[in-house]
Amino acid sequence: MFNRSFRFAMLLLGICCPFGLQAQQTLMPHSLGDIQKAEKLPAGMRFTTTDHHLVWITSYSPTIIRVRITDLQPAADQSYAVTANAQNAFTQIQENATEWILRTDSIVVHVGKKPLRISFYATDGSWLDGDDAGLGITWQGSQVYSYRKLLDQEKFIGLGEKTGPLNRRGLSYVNWNTDAGYQTYSDPLYATYPFYIGILPDHVFGLFFDNTFKSFFNFGGSTDDRMYFFGAEGGAMNYYFLGASTVAGILQDYTSLTGRMPMPPLWSLGYQQCRYSYMSQQQLLDVARRFRQDSLPCDVIYCDIDYMRGYRIFTWNPETFPDPKAMTDTLKSLGMHLVTIIDPGIKIDSNGYEPYLSGIRNGYFAHYPDGKPYTGSVWAGRSHFPDFIRPEVRQWWGKQFEGLVHSGVTGFWNDMNEPAAWGQNIPPVVEFGKGSATTTIQEVHNVYGMQMARATYEGTRELLQGYRPFVLTRAAYSGVQRYSAEWTGDNFATDDNMMMGYRTLNSMGLSGESFVGMDIGGFNGNPSPELYVRWMSLGVYTPLFRNHTAKGNTSHEPWAWGEFNEALVRHFLQTRYQLLPYLYACFYTSHTTGMPVNRSLAIDYTHDEHIYDPRFDAEFLFGPFILVAPVVSTQQAAEVYLPHGQWYRFSTDQRYAGDTSWWVPAPLDDLPVFVRAGAIIPMQNAVESTAQPTDGILRIHVWYGPDSTSFTYYEDDGLTYQYEKGAYLIRQISFHPAEHQIRISTPEGHFTSRFRQIEWIGHGFPADAQFSVNGQPVKVSTQHHGNIVSITIPADNQAIIISWHK
Repeated sequence: MFNRSFRFAMLLLGICCPFGLQAQQTLMPHSLGDIQKAEKLPAGMRFTTTDHHLVWITSYSPTIIRVRITDLQPAADQSYAVTANAQNAFTQIQENATEWILRTDSIVVHVGKKPLRISFYATDGSWLDGDDAGLGITWQGSQVYSYRKLLDQEKFIGLGEKTGPLNRRGLSYVNWNTDAGYQTYSDPLYATYPFYIGILPDHVFGLFFDNTFKSFFNFGGSTDDRMYFFGAEGGAMNYYFLGASTVAGILQDYTSLTGRMPMPPLWSLGYQQCRYSYMSQQQLLDVARRFRQDSLPCDVIYCDIDYMRGYRIFTWNPETFPDPKAMTDTLKSLGMHLVTIIDPGIKIDSNGYEPYLSGIRNGYFAHYPDGKPYTGSVWAGRSHFPDFIRPEVRQWWGKQFEGLVHSGVTGFWNDMNEPAAWGQNIPPVVEFGKGSATTTIQEVHNVYGMQMARATYEGTRELLQGYRPFVLTRAAYSGVQRYSAEWTGDNFATDDNMMMGYRTLNSMGLSGESFVGMDIGGFNGNPSPELYVRWMSLGVYTPLFRNHTAKGNTSHEPWAWGEFNEALVRHFLQTRYQLLPYLYACFYTSHTTGMPVNRSLAIDYTHDEHIYDPRFDAEFLFGPFILVAPVVSTQQAAEVYLPHGQWYRFSTDQRYAGDTSWWVPAPLDDLPVFVRAGAIIPMQNAVESTAQPTDGILRIHVWYGPDSTSFTYYEDDGLTYQYEKGAYLIRQISFHPAEHQIRISTPEGHFTSRFRQIEWIGHGFPADAQFSVNGQPVKVSTQHHGNIVSITIPADNQAIIISWHK
């Protein structure tokens, strides 16, 4: 007890009188010294420097190089984000008088000797990125920075959940997960993704700074264009350099490091209705029944914090929610799932409240150095916070969901997990971990929410016995995609917030998190009817289509906006459900390659200067073929930039040339949405819930164009993990205009499609074309004066070739 108390006193002294404790620690900057010793390792090199640092340079693949710099007694090498292991990809390591040169088949790393400076080159000799010659890696007290050479035409994209333009050049950002009601240029926000992509005139590169302390990124915002830099308040200089030749390749490499998402439950891709709060079981069921009464598609409804007994997590209010199981049974009969909110704070309550009692009994809460649990005030009042850094605490936390799962809850919403406490930052001496792994909030703050999401996912996956949970988090760190979807927190009901939101979602997709969304309609404030309708039309093309608002605000249910607007919203929701086969297949691509659903145009059109224009930088691709141009609610026409290629308006099939901007109509009932020529988009009939059977017809739409395209179509049961055991169906669909063919491959996998027929629908094909299926002439149905043709084919297990000729 004496030792703990003494340590506690010394730490508090350090907070109050930091200069007293640091009298012998210079705050003057010093940079990495000369190479004193070099050692070859199985996957790279280790250097010792004259200023007593160790520098590891190791490969993870031919396009992934790790740089880790520590003192001579490094801390344990562990990561919350990275799941991959080093493997030797260096094909040649050479030394000369001035440097070491390490080569893979994709990257050349130059390591200068006096002083040690690291530079990365493409194999053709082109500069990619590297240290500023004068500063390089620099320490200032406990802070560590990497100062890097900045080129004139260099751009930067990424950093995940950040506001601002697509191109981060000239801006600076802080990573410190924060409970933020935010505006157009607020920073920091709720999540930390210390990963960016640099764009040069002829090359690209990526860099992931895997350091969980409070970190900083400055992309030439205050450095007279000499350099850019990043750094952190503590920890090691630890980064991964990604040298793939395309942005898509960099994303694939980044997610090979940090992991990829599991397949989500299909129902979570439907429409989700939320508010703070549905105050009773009766009110919630009335809302659910109204969706069915009005034929409005919906799969998910939420309980915010008022379902609990005195805001105690893992409880139900017995007066307002007297029979949760009967409630979820009713929702199931309506084709709906229930998601409940769970915050991390556990109320201090010794009167039979088992989550508190078992947490105290086992020592599972974050604590001061003297062993006393940290107490913060949140919705439940004075509360303790679980130490999610420890595996045994995560396992305990997962078991706490047993009551909710037995009540029929299948979705779990993690909020307030930055972590947030009223009116204060958690004192920096608060400890997490155990034994030699003990650390403080300063190191784990940015990963707390991610580890809570991990504990929630792992626990509920086990409790659901083979069924997929839906987990949603507000706070995050790189790698969270392995466990959870993420939404962007407490936005505002303004056009600026809506437009900013899509830039932010696109940036999150550039950082490995594909299942993302925002509070459609705005959490804070009341949207105008026009803004509500516009935002709902954009929700169709948002991976997580979730409507939410705060207490005291206008209702956000579609019928609250009058019959005319409700009819518009019904059409938007039906469009979303028609697109589910396409959307689910896009999530399969995220699951297997890391490619996001909402794709910044910088992925496919990296070197097109127009996409970085502030007028157009909110545009994105929804999957590989659908281009969405967000438009404010006050405009009925908009200037839209269409990149290279040919394009069709989704709603009318009107054709547009690419490489130029167009002024196009943008009425509230017709958002500017375009499909790329050659697009392959599988669709279904509109249903009111993913639990409702379709008409059994898979409608494969193809828009005619000059270039070959392909699409990976994917199905599984949408509910379980049987796909991990081969219970899936994959068909490759390809369009070959030069050969006058559309090909649908034989199915792969052991899942029987829910569709009995395929209706192929062609847009813009030659008006006088004659069609055949597997060599047999067929008659086609025509619409819109022959501009749209369709053929119905049995969805059996044989390959299908649709041919045409004049």
